[in-house]
Amino acid sequence: MRRVVSVLLLAATVLSAPAVAGADGITGVGQELKRLLQQDELQIGATRILADETIVEIYRGNGYRPVWTRTSDMRDLLELIEDSRDHGLNPADYSISQIRSILARAEGKQAGERTDERQAQDEILLTESLLRYGYHRRYGKVSANRLDPDINFRRDALSSEPAHVILQRIMAAPTLEGFIEYAAPSGPHYLRMQRWLEHYRKLAAAGGWAPVPEGPTLRRDDVDPRVGEIRRRLIATGDLGPGGDASPALFDADLEAAVKRFQARHGLADDGVVGKQSVAAMNVPVDVRVDQLRVSLERLRWVNQEAADTLVAVNIASFRVLFYRDGELQWWTRAMVGKNYRQTPVFRGDITYLEFNPTWTIPPGILRNDTLPAIKRDPNYLASKHIRVIDSNGQFVDPATVDWSRYRNGVPYTLRQDPGPWNALGTVKFIFPNPHFVFLHDTPYRELYDRPERAFSSGCIRVEDPLHLAELIFNEPGRYSKSTLQSIVDSRRTQRINLDEQIPVLILYLTAGVDPANGDVTFLKDIYDRDARVLAALDGPVVIDLPRSGSE
Repeated sequence: MRRVVSVLLLAATVLSAPAVAGADGITGVGQELKRLLQQDELQIGATRILADETIVEIYRGNGYRPVWTRTSDMRDLLELIEDSRDHGLNPADYSISQIRSILARAEGKQAGERTDERQAQDEILLTESLLRYGYHRRYGKVSANRLDPDINFRRDALSSEPAHVILQRIMAAPTLEGFIEYAAPSGPHYLRMQRWLEHYRKLAAAGGWAPVPEGPTLRRDDVDPRVGEIRRRLIATGDLGPGGDASPALFDADLEAAVKRFQARHGLADDGVVGKQSVAAMNVPVDVRVDQLRVSLERLRWVNQEAADTLVAVNIASFRVLFYRDGELQWWTRAMVGKNYRQTPVFRGDITYLEFNPTWTIPPGILRNDTLPAIKRDPNYLASKHIRVIDSNGQFVDPATVDWSRYRNGVPYTLRQDPGPWNALGTVKFIFPNPHFVFLHDTPYRELYDRPERAFSSGCIRVEDPLHLAELIFNEPGRYSKSTLQSIVDSRRTQRINLDEQIPVLILYLTAGVDPANGDVTFLKDIYDRDARVLAALDGPVVIDLPRSGSE
C-alpha cells in the first residue's frame, strides 16, 4: 500500500523533458505555471488551491519545470489517494475525480485539448492533491490545536531546507515508496488499527448486525429466546465462534466466555452477565464503530512527531498508563482520570523529577468546592485528613482559631496535607511542568481501581502501581530498585529525585484501539463526549496550515 508522506514527495516524480523554452528558459507549460501561481487566490475547476505558497516555493525553486510528465506518476498518485480510505480519510478531499479525468486525458482515453494552460492547471491540481494528502498523513486533517487549544503536540516541518533544495536531493527517486515511513511514520499500533478499520468496513458492507432486544439480565444456564440474538451478535464480531451443538436458547459456558471477551473489549466489567450496559454496547451500529476507528487514527496522526525511545503515555478513555522503551510497549497499569466536570486535558509534557512522600497543597478549586464545605460540616475534618493550616508568614495556625464561616471562595491561608498513607497524592508524584498543573501520582483510594470506569480525579492521573513506573523511568536497578524505592516511601521523608534525562509523556484520548495483550480491537466509552467534534472536522472542509521550511 502506498502512502504519500510529506509536502515534498512530489520531488520523487520530477523528470527532465525536452520542450521549447521562452526567453527566460521556461517552457510553455512553465510560463503558464508562473502566470497562474502569481494570482493571489487560485482555483482550478471546483478546487480551491490551499497550499499555494508551498507550490509557488517548489516551482520557483525548480525553474517552473513540470513535475507530472509521466502517466505512471499520475497513476501512482491515484493509488495513493484511493488508499486514503485505509487511513480513515476521504479521497474526495484530494480531488480524486479530477485526478481520474487528468489521467484519462493524458492517456488519450478522454477528449480534451492538452494546451499549455490546461497542462499547467492539471499540474497544479495534481501537486495540490499530493500536498493535501501528505499534510494529512503527517499532521492529520483536523487541526488539533484549533479544536482544543490545550493540545500542544509537535508539528515539525519535514526539513529546515528550502523545498527546491530538497527536491534536488531526491528528484532521482523513481517512486514515492521510499519516503513513506521517513516523513509520516505509522507505528505498529496504527497499522493494527488500520486492519481493524478494514475489517469493520467489511462488516458494514455485509449489513452489520441486528440489535439485541432489551429484556431481563441474562447469565449462564439461563434459557431465553434472546440468547439466540446474543449468539448471532457475538458471532458477527468474532467474539463467539460459529456453529456448535448448543441449544440456541441456552446461555452456556461458551457463550459466557464470549460475553466476557466482548465486555473486556468494550471497557465493561467482564463478568459474563448480559445486562443493560452490555446490550447497549452490542447495539451500537457498525458505522459508529467505523467512525470511532477513523477518529482514533486521526488522533494518532496528531502525534506523528512525538516518537521517542522512552515514553510514558496515558489514554484517558481506557484509564491506562503505558510505558514504552525502544519503541515497544513494556508495561501498562490501570489509572484514574478527571471527572467529567474536571476533565484531564490532552497534551504533551516532559517528566523532569519524581517526588516521594509528597505533601499536598490543596489547589484553589478543590479548596473552594470541596474542602471549605467539608470543614464547615465537620470541625475535625482537617485533623482527620492530616491537613495543616499555614499563614502568609509560613507559620502554622490552629484551625480551631479560624472562623471558617467567613469564607466562601477562598481563605488567606495555605492548606497543606502531610506525607503519609492518607495523603491525596499517595507515595509519589511524577512532575512534568505544564500550565494545567496536571501530573501523575499515587492515591490512597486504591479500591477504585477495580471499577471499570475510573473518572474520579480532579484532572490529574492516578497510577495503580506508581513504584513500578518509577523503577522503569529510573532504569537503574542497582540504584533505584523497587525495594529501594519502597524504603524511601517507608521513611515518610519527602525526597525529590531529578531525572538525568527528561521522559516525554503524552496524554491521549483514544476511544478505539488495539489491546496490546491479544490484538483484539477495543471500543471505549466517549466519557468526555469529544469524538463528535473530531469526526465533524474529519468529514468537513479541508483546511491546511503548512509549517514553513525552517520553522515549526
